[in-house]
Amino acid sequence: MSEEYGPDFISVTDDDGNEFELEHLGTLEQEGRQYMAFVPADMDEDDEDFGLILLRVIEQDGEELLADIDDEQELNRVYEQFIQELFDDEDEE
Repeated sequence: MSEEYGPDFISVTDDDGNEFELEHLGTLEQEGRQYMAFVPADMDEDDEDFGLILLRVIEQDGEELLADIDDEQELNRVYEQFIQELFDDEDEE
């Protein structure tokens, strides 16, 4: 993901109606599904608790939405791929 124009932020609302802002780190496709990685926008760069949030892009009524990844094996595969891509990009800099 290019940060030529700065990071991307989105506001999301959870099931309880709480709204919060996330910084988009990247998007990947795996096994025909699209996934997005985020961190809380208010997270300090020095924070040791990484707080990576992974969501699946789904289509509902012709609209793209973000959904939790309920399957633990799927979540682990996506997590490993994102970590590899995020840290590989960091190592190249």
